[in-house]
Amino acid sequence: MNKKYSLYITITALLLSISTPAQATETGYRYWGYFQAAPQETVWTAAMTGPTVNVEDGSVEGWAFTFSGSSIPDASSPTVLPDFQALCKKTRPRSGKKRIGIVIDFGPSYLAPASERTLKTVKRCIVIKKKAQGIDVLARVVRVRANKSGLICGLAGYPRKECGVEIPTPAELVSNK
Repeated sequence: MNKKYSLYITITALLLSISTPAQATETGYRYWGYFQAAPQETVWTAAMTGPTVNVEDGSVEGWAFTFSGSSIPDASSPTVLPDFQALCKKTRPRSGKKRIGIVIDFGPSYLAPASERTLKTVKRCIVIKKKAQGIDVLARVVRVRANKSGLICGLAGYPRKECGVEIPTPAELVSNK
């Protein structure tokens, strides 16, 4: 083999080993996204704060196990629309209390951590004290696991252990871009 050809192969091999391929797997985070719908609203709005905020009577709280990353910046909202009337039509108002609808969407199966299965979507209406915050509404419906900083890690035991982990972008999301 001549020296020129050998040098070319060596440089090519070196460049391939240090450069990132154009098709490199991107990553993002799998976590619980928090959404809200004010009274009379029919679409979800991503919450700009955590659930330690007041929730108005007649509103709907939403949680979705979701994914986002640099190529998919927007977390997916719950698949069930925030319809307070549908959620709370059988729940009577009580004096000194407020009614809040809540939807907890455990996400698509392709987001489930290894050896875990998604749970059935929760759709409820609760009656709670007037001063209750979003976290109080959530805790009334499911067991909540949070980390030391307050990040919601698990709802109703899902996922069992992880908390906002970085994962490769799921193929199902890449094909939908």
